Amino acid sequence: MVIKDKAENGLRSHVTSVKEDLMTGVSFMIPFVTIGGIFTAMAFLVESRFGLVASNIETADAFVEGTLAWYFAQIGGLGLTIMVPILGAYIAYAIADKPGLAPGFILSYAIQQAAIIDAAGSTVGIASEGAVAGFLGAIAAGLLAGYVAQWMKDWSVPSSIKPMMPILVIPVLTTALLAPVVILVLGVPIALVDSWLTTTLEGLQGSNAVILGLILGAMMAFDMGGPVNKVAYVFGTVLVADGIFGPMAAVMIGGMTPPLGLALANFVVPHKFAPEMKENAVAAVPMGLSFITEGAIPYAAADPLRVIPSIMVGSAVAAGTAMGLGVGMPAPHGGIFVIFVADNILGFLGSIALGTLVTAGAVALLKPDHEEAATDEPEAGATA
Repeated sequence: MVIKDKAENGLRSHVTSVKEDLMTGVSFMIPFVTIGGIFTAMAFLVESRFGLVASNIETADAFVEGTLAWYFAQIGGLGLTIMVPILGAYIAYAIADKPGLAPGFILSYAIQQAAIIDAAGSTVGIASEGAVAGFLGAIAAGLLAGYVAQWMKDWSVPSSIKPMMPILVIPVLTTALLAPVVILVLGVPIALVDSWLTTTLEGLQGSNAVILGLILGAMMAFDMGGPVNKVAYVFGTVLVADGIFGPMAAVMIGGMTPPLGLALANFVVPHKFAPEMKENAVAAVPMGLSFITEGAIPYAAADPLRVIPSIMVGSAVAAGTAMGLGVGMPAPHGGIFVIFVADNILGFLGSIALGTLVTAGAVALLKPDHEEAATDEPEAGATA
């Protein structure tokens, strides 16, 4: 029994560590996605809405060289290109510190090159057809580079070599050791999976798109910034690099809805909430508008059994509606303040409004009056 408990605790600790390493990579990646998404969107905005140059541009490569839209598109493209290797680099950095950074970046970047994946596919006898490994490959490369670099850091070496270990020996040996594994063994199959995922998401129409939106919205509301929320957020974020903006819009709208819906319910039916919650309602509005889902936490802490199902329903409806209406969002953060880059602005606003109303209505129906609830089960944490 003792051995079993130790094994379970060890596994739990390892899983927690991996999650933290992944979140470190994501946190460093987000600014690159933000720059890439917003500048790319600004290119299309300048092109199509202000009519500064020719219209009907469908891809960033089609902008007239030297125009303002072209410069925006170039900068945006660089951000979206570099974001995936950055993810792998900082996953490795989280594990092994600086010695893991360069190998994580180089290995992640290598399997984003179609020519390298095509050559590797020919070597192992698998037709890759121009696929690249995407964010899944970057995660695998980053984890491997981090663990190998960390292992090398523990080597016992002569004192004369120690100063060279973090800047020369570990990065070079880690890259040399893992390059064949990452490119030949992992790169090709992961690239095929990533290509299939991208093609599937691009082909989502009608009810299939709505179902994806329902799932993403519910995940965003479930733990309001916790691991489930982050999984949905990362899913939407990494697809921005592939030019798929629908899931990101669903994720953002699903994350904005809980604070806004709970604040609306607090204003409309204040007798169902503790008086102290009014301050939380005032703070929840700008947090919701800014895409900070954590603004709903005080309400969930006070009454989780009623609040969490309500916000999940509201966010699912909002995100599903956004996917059904074809709303797109190339920026991974910013909420209402990046609405000018959204595809289908009215759909974006309408989905938020609908989700807010559904959330507020569900909470109003499920929650009893505060005085009644206080008699049996006081709203613990009302001032959280």
